[in-house]
Amino acid sequence: MDENRGLRGSVRTRDGWAVRHAIVTVTDLAGRQVGRERAGEDGVLAAGPLPAGTYTVIVTAAGHRPAASTLIVPASGSADLGTLVLDRAGGTEIPPPGPWTIDPAHSNVGAVAQHLGLTSVRGRFGTFEGRVEIAEPVEASRVTARIEAASIDTGNKLRDDHLRSPDFMNVDAHPVIAYEGDALTPAGPDRWTVHGRLTLNGITRPVDLDMIYLGSGADPWGGVRAAFRATAELRRADFGIRYNQLLEAGIAMVGESLKVELEIQAVQGTEPAQV
Repeated sequence: MDENRGLRGSVRTRDGWAVRHAIVTVTDLAGRQVGRERAGEDGVLAAGPLPAGTYTVIVTAAGHRPAASTLIVPASGSADLGTLVLDRAGGTEIPPPGPWTIDPAHSNVGAVAQHLGLTSVRGRFGTFEGRVEIAEPVEASRVTARIEAASIDTGNKLRDDHLRSPDFMNVDAHPVIAYEGDALTPAGPDRWTVHGRLTLNGITRPVDLDMIYLGSGADPWGGVRAAFRATAELRRADFGIRYNQLLEAGIAMVGESLKVELEIQAVQGTEPAQV
């Protein structure tokens, strides 16, 4: 086939990412299908020539809203479709497939516990790393994270030392908190449930994250970043953390549940982030 003849074009998201394997269907004015082609890995479409005339082009891809436009083909049979833009179904464009490395300098891994049944005590972990692997389909994406348990910081040294002790996280025996997620389920516009397993205090339990995707864009250092917010509810007893000193009034010093709060920025690629 003459590479200078035929239909040419590309399929992109509104953010400019390639939509891989999008289906481009061409129909005549009577609605009869006269062509059907699949875009490549790079979102580029290359197809043979068509008879001169006016056509309708319909572009579809999993997870995206269909788009349609009119195409006029001259006598040469060649036409440039230009850039065909698809919006993701349900909200903000998802990041393109591939590895994304968590940037600890612009992320936060925190936890909130009830104290005396009255107020909340907040803490954060200062040392952690992780990676998000965006897959196609996105539901098969994966996430891994490792947190140094001893890096807990609640703003009170005595309390932090107690949290590191065998009464709580037992960091000498179990220095790493790990999370592995291997599937996503849509839960609304820009909202997903991450299905995974958390290892804490040497015990592994299923833990789902309620995640919101906040969008992506270029950063000042030449990279591309994606942002996520996620929460989860944990029961301390599920991870063998049963310390629960009572006051004389029968009030527990520490609540039975723990809320995990994550604010994550991830940089496209496998290299450490530039800050």
